[in-house]
Amino acid sequence: MAAHFLLAEYIRIQDVFSFSHLTNVKYGCVHPNPMAEKGLGMVHVYTGNGKGKTTAALGLGMRAAGHGFRVLIIQFMKGDIKYGELESAKHIPGFEILQFGRPDFVDKKNPAQVDIDLARKGLEHAREVVKAGKVDLLILDEINVAVEWKLISADDVLDIVKSRPESMEIVLTGRYAPKEFIELADTVTEMREVKHPYMDGVMARKGVEY
Repeated sequence: MAAHFLLAEYIRIQDVFSFSHLTNVKYGCVHPNPMAEKGLGMVHVYTGNGKGKTTAALGLGMRAAGHGFRVLIIQFMKGDIKYGELESAKHIPGFEILQFGRPDFVDKKNPAQVDIDLARKGLEHAREVVKAGKVDLLILDEINVAVEWKLISADDVLDIVKSRPESMEIVLTGRYAPKEFIELADTVTEMREVKHPYMDGVMARKGVEY
């Protein structure tokens, strides 16, 4: 039993030690970043009709920031609503959220020009960030929906993702992930709705849904 315990503890310590090396010298942290050394920056897709896609991306961003990574979240089709994450981000060094949208719902069949312009502006900002290699983790929140709504094109998104530096991790969230995104991604998670309070008439709750 003691031998098994010691072996398990050794493995745990090695895992922690290995994970601690995910910090980045470029931004003033102690350990080298093996993602930069080995070109392991990966692509994630969080999609599906269930709750939790943005929430999962926010959690990943918080984890990365805790290890010294610089994190940027670009939110498409969202704006002006007082999402709790906007306030939280102000208290986390190296964690920034930018919104390119309005608080109003976008008409899928006839999107307003302002919605198209904002989405394209967000995409161009993402392109500039990727080109400059300004962050370690880039989260493009609700970009799948922006593509489905034809505010931006899947090809333009793919061009940006494929041009990322080898050390940059990218997350694409939102329902309706195109098959091209799924094929390109290293990690794909589909949230499936089983139950949700809105089925019983419960409206969005502060601190939970926003």
